[in-house]
Amino acid sequence: MANPFVHVELNTTDVDKAKAFYGKLFAWQLEDVPMGDMTYTLIKVGEGTGGGLMKHPMAGAPSAWLAYVLVDDVKAATAKAKSLGANIITDVTEVPNTGWLSILMDPTGAVLGLWQAKM
Repeated sequence: MANPFVHVELNTTDVDKAKAFYGKLFAWQLEDVPMGDMTYTLIKVGEGTGGGLMKHPMAGAPSAWLAYVLVDDVKAATAKAKSLGANIITDVTEVPNTGWLSILMDPTGAVLGLWQAKM
């Protein structure tokens, strides 16, 4: 399938509470990974699309799940989304040693992440 969903991320107001809840609800393996001045928790689900959770980067915003779609060229896909009426929330940003992401809001108000992995 072209452009599959490849990562689902919880941006939460309370990381510890979210980790306790999802750790007990599902048999997910949670692994904390230091990333500069923050910690990112990988969600390892075995088969299927994995994800992560982190402290919500937007102060005052409610906790929310964010899905990421795989693209071949995140810069081109972000520009195309903008030309189609998307608002770019986070422009293309490198995740060291992993890939690049951008986050957009589509013309209906839905938020979506784009992901290009390093090969």
